[in-house]
Amino acid sequence: MKKIFIDTNIIIDLLADRRPYSKFAIALFAKAESKKIKLYTSSHTFATTYYLFKKHVEDKNLRLILLGLLEYINIIPIDTHIIKRGLKSKHKDFEDALQILSAMSIDKMDCIVTRNLKDFKDSEIPVFSPEGILNEI
Repeated sequence: MKKIFIDTNIIIDLLADRRPYSKFAIALFAKAESKKIKLYTSSHTFATTYYLFKKHVEDKNLRLILLGLLEYINIIPIDTHIIKRGLKSKHKDFEDALQILSAMSIDKMDCIVTRNLKDFKDSEIPVFSPEGILNEI
């Protein structure tokens, strides 16, 4: 089973139904639901998602939505080790470094999926667009 790390923008696409991108996010989560792939993201992504949506969705509902997502996605904690490595890394953007290093902390992570491919060009793990990875699996 493929292990796929999804970037923040994929979760935002899904929850905000940002078209045309949401169809790819929906397809990724459907594959996770049917156990064809295993999805991961960082604790940073989960917190950022809450922060971005709390202005638009009632807190109680938002918490229920995020709890529901946990049925399909595994959260990788960002700890001191990952933060230190991110601060010392060659990656220009610290947040992207955290994402990459979070993904690397899982044994045999197959890829990172993001719509911001250029931000991950120096990733040590292969990077795909949502539609690109859907064509691969």
